Amino acid sequence: MIQRRTIATLVTLATFGLAGGAMAQSKEVTFAHQDMLVPLRTVMESGELEKATGYKINWRMFGGGGDVIKAMASGDIQIGEAGSSPLTAAASQGQDIKLFWILDDIADAEALVARNGSGIKSMKDLKGKKVATPFVSTAHYQLMVGMKLEGVDPKTVNVMNLRPPEVAAAWERGDIDATFIWDPVLSRIKGNGKVIATSGSIGKKGYPTFDGIVVNAKWAAENEAFMVELVRQLAKADEAYRTNTAKWTPDSAEVKAVAKWSKADAKNVPAAMKLYRFLTLQEQASPAWLGGGAAKAMTNTAIFLKEQGRIQELKPNYASFVTDVYVKKAMAK
Repeated sequence: MIQRRTIATLVTLATFGLAGGAMAQSKEVTFAHQDMLVPLRTVMESGELEKATGYKINWRMFGGGGDVIKAMASGDIQIGEAGSSPLTAAASQGQDIKLFWILDDIADAEALVARNGSGIKSMKDLKGKKVATPFVSTAHYQLMVGMKLEGVDPKTVNVMNLRPPEVAAAWERGDIDATFIWDPVLSRIKGNGKVIATSGSIGKKGYPTFDGIVVNAKWAAENEAFMVELVRQLAKADEAYRTNTAKWTPDSAEVKAVAKWSKADAKNVPAAMKLYRFLTLQEQASPAWLGGGAAKAMTNTAIFLKEQGRIQELKPNYASFVTDVYVKKAMAK
């Protein structure tokens, strides 16, 4: 998925509040999405959110979480999808955002794959090898954490910063020995490689990663009814997938919608979506996620980002950048 979770150099601009206010008056919102294979795409295709709220929604596709966060800082975007790494970087720099929905628990949707014949059978075998991943992405975070847990000195590994399309090309050429990456590249390379670890296996050791949806805090407060309806429809779409997964086949309307909005091949969508976990409203609000766990995960991610030199300081409490208010209001309706 093209740079969906990477973080570019962020800027903090003061103009966003003005743009947010203008959007509130006109009942118009710009929503930045990426290429994640998630049930939300069916909401985008149906137009039901627009019908229910009367808002004009400008769906804009971005190539990475860093790009989404930058656009939000500039005032171009009010709501956006971002992985836990870029949204943590934005919070660390004081951007006025709130994480209000866990788009997906990444679970096994990102993986470290070693090329057949590379001699890599475990993390410990990465020493001296070329391993590609998009820097400061959730995949990069998991790779570095995984090596640390296995006692592998990252200085002994040639970790290369490549975007997903570049990873795919390098894999085809035989230029790299392994990669920590996500779909659609992940599906393509598995045929000539072996999965060594996944974001899920590393996450279970206390370092989970996720994709979230964030909103400009001021805009959200001024458009509460829209936010609650958005959450209701997000939950409805996720529930439709969880309860009817078998019916989400390549020729189904649902999968075609996901493929269309994510620019993916429909035949790869069902298997790829099964690698994620989509939460219920109750799980969203639970201590494991918006009720505390997400803030804890952001704290661990911030420590990683600081070690990588991507942020200058840690916030004392990342809970101030997370809210469960819209989920709870949606549950009460």
